[in-house]
Amino acid sequence: MSDALNYLIKTRPETVSHYFAFLKETGKHLDPKTRNLISVITKVYSQTDRGFRQYLGRALREGCTPMEVLDALLMAFPALGLAKITWAVDIILDMKIPGFDPEVITQKNPAPAEWRDVMASRDAKDGQVLRTECQGRGLFVYRDGKTFQVYDSHCPHQSTNIPELAIAGTTLTCPKHQWEFDAHDGSCIKKGNTGLTRIESKVVKGRLLARW
Repeated sequence: MSDALNYLIKTRPETVSHYFAFLKETGKHLDPKTRNLISVITKVYSQTDRGFRQYLGRALREGCTPMEVLDALLMAFPALGLAKITWAVDIILDMKIPGFDPEVITQKNPAPAEWRDVMASRDAKDGQVLRTECQGRGLFVYRDGKTFQVYDSHCPHQSTNIPELAIAGTTLTCPKHQWEFDAHDGSCIKKGNTGLTRIESKVVKGRLLARW
């Protein structure tokens, strides 16, 4: 939240509260995906980097596809103009979201999810978290006895790729805005309210496999 908005909330709480109530009321008949997609467009119009990243992540989590995001941007061309659309696409490319990869997004029949060999299960120590890469995708692996949890390494807030240095015991901290996550279940325990993306996994003949 900006310093200016914080100032208005403190000095004119009665006015600002009515404004937020109005915004909430106007969106109550929209499904979450549509509401967040509209918010994406408004952030592009105002060229608010942080807000665009935040609402893009929300729209994708609510089921919006990358192609729907691009369609929405292009349909808003009369209001946005080419400069603002390319500004948004530059941010999308910077976020390195797998679904926006040209080879993936243009597939008419996307390849089905498949099991991928991540690592030897013995290399994951009981009670510890480690970060690894599998076919270009960053992963966090947490082992609890014979149970393994595998998570995508991108923070759900603005898709920041969380590095290995973020590991402190079983807590992972995104370096950009300090969202913290519990490796036991991937839940967000500080700052935000959206957990890490969990990836289906299993152990076969001593190898940890993940499916996406």
